[in-house]
Amino acid sequence: MPREGAASGAKLLVPLLALGWGFNWIATRFILEVLQPWSLRAIGVSFGAVTLFATAYFGGIPLRIGRDERAKIVVAGLFNVAIFGVCSAYAQVYGTTSRAIVIAYSMPIWSALLARVFLKERFTKPTLVALSLCAAGLTTLIWPLMRTGLPFGALLALGCAWSWAAGTVYLKRVDIRAPTLAAAAWQLFFGAIVLSAGALIFEGLPHLQPLSASHAAWIAYNGFIGMGFTYLVWFTIVDRLPTTTASLGTLLVPVVGVIGSALLLGERPNMSDSIGFALIFCAAACVLLQPNASIPRRRSK
Repeated sequence: MPREGAASGAKLLVPLLALGWGFNWIATRFILEVLQPWSLRAIGVSFGAVTLFATAYFGGIPLRIGRDERAKIVVAGLFNVAIFGVCSAYAQVYGTTSRAIVIAYSMPIWSALLARVFLKERFTKPTLVALSLCAAGLTTLIWPLMRTGLPFGALLALGCAWSWAAGTVYLKRVDIRAPTLAAAAWQLFFGAIVLSAGALIFEGLPHLQPLSASHAAWIAYNGFIGMGFTYLVWFTIVDRLPTTTASLGTLLVPVVGVIGSALLLGERPNMSDSIGFALIFCAAACVLLQPNASIPRRRSK
């Protein structure tokens, strides 16, 4: 597929990613009623890894990773999966889901800045507009929290943003040659190892009390869709679009998550929340509607 066509296809995946990840935050909130954070993430990421390995196997996609790329996969999995997963779960333990989502998705600001420094990606006019709208939206949302001191949940949500931004830029910088699906599967695999070890150390063996049908359904969604399918979609987007474009496009995720939180969790945004969400949505629209940007060529294996 020509690079311009690949970029168009990747942009079409962004709304799909928004639905999958947006509802995954809600799934996490429900699962936390029956599982502790480390166990939740260990189980979910393990299911996601199995999903990706199975997809690669039946799709005939080679899973072998070259020796020179294994350490890179481990580092990327640590940032993109393990640290992000733990921080996002605990952010919902110590704060509301809607706030955790929005603060975590300040990631594009950090990602854009890191990409400018380490990848020499230039800021286009739509990107600068989107960054300004994003900054204004996040300020509107976070300012009420700052008046009473930054809560622990907000710090953990920022940890999500920083780890995700670092992992995204790192993937672009090292240019892993393995197929996208294989790289995603192994990142989840190594992330699952770290999370499982953490679960055993901090929580012991998970105590799966009798699950209701709804909790079982949310656990299945979290593992197979939220951690499996959507990670594949995300890494495909990162592979085909410039870092800043890919990152800012994901600002649709908190819009979906916040609306879902209101409908399913009963969280009601106030006026400042509503203004912040609107600004963030406009930031995402600026990215999704801009002309296709060039895609860096990947070295052939």
